[in-house]
Amino acid sequence: MTTKKRIYLAGPFFDKDQVKRLDNIQQLLEQNPTVDKVFRPASVDYTSAEFGSFEWQTAIFKHDINNINSSDIVVAMVDYKTEANEFEPDSGTMFECGYAFANNVPVIGVRYKSDLPLNLMLAGSFTAFFNGMDSIEQIKDYDFETLMTRYEDIDVF
Repeated sequence: MTTKKRIYLAGPFFDKDQVKRLDNIQQLLEQNPTVDKVFRPASVDYTSAEFGSFEWQTAIFKHDINNINSSDIVVAMVDYKTEANEFEPDSGTMFECGYAFANNVPVIGVRYKSDLPLNLMLAGSFTAFFNGMDSIEQIKDYDFETLMTRYEDIDVF
């Protein structure tokens, strides 16, 4: 019997292009028969305190950590400020990847900009990697139950 998986979708959501990329990944994941639910950190806001206050920061941090802990898999979009020609991944997303990996939650990497090198430590944490638009489209058919290792031929640094 296949158990559908709960996915934590990590990635920056600070501008419309980032949100559009995350929306696309979420739509593909929702088409996948091995996925039950997709959680996105920005989908729930903490309204009991002022945005940016210490209480708000603490509540959001703990809420996201709790959702990583209760997810079966983290899918991380590692594109960040692509439109500004800045290609280092978002630091918050990298924290989520490292936290998940350290807590034995498999991490699946997704990147739209396919012709760049990737940090070795980040690349090494991925159970599977979907690099480039054609590759990303395949995530709708990836078996999140078996979590087969999936490599991409990329340079690392």
